[in-house]
Amino acid sequence: MDELTKNEVLGDLYAYYGKLLTKNQQSYFEDYYYNDLSLGEIALNHQVSRQAVYDNLRRCRTLLVNYEEKLHMQKDYNEIEEKLGQISIAIKEKQQNQALNDINELLHKMRGE
Repeated sequence: MDELTKNEVLGDLYAYYGKLLTKNQQSYFEDYYYNDLSLGEIALNHQVSRQAVYDNLRRCRTLLVNYEEKLHMQKDYNEIEEKLGQISIAIKEKQQNQALNDINELLHKMRGE
């Protein structure tokens, strides 16, 4: 996976789980990934060492990936979006039976059945 894709995935995970990070971790993450600040600039702004920023960012990445592995919010959301797309197509193509089957599948998934 290239660097751009990794950053995109991390940004998506941050959208789901960012509030579970500490305020400092959120600040470091946003400065590095969204504001495009260097480790040195972040360290200077927060009056910590560059190594402290690096360690915190590494910890953030690990936490975000672990949250997704345990909670599956992003995966579940993507599956729901895909199923809704299939339902929309079935309705447009006047395939009511298929649409109803897809809706039932989606309801069972959302209920955890």
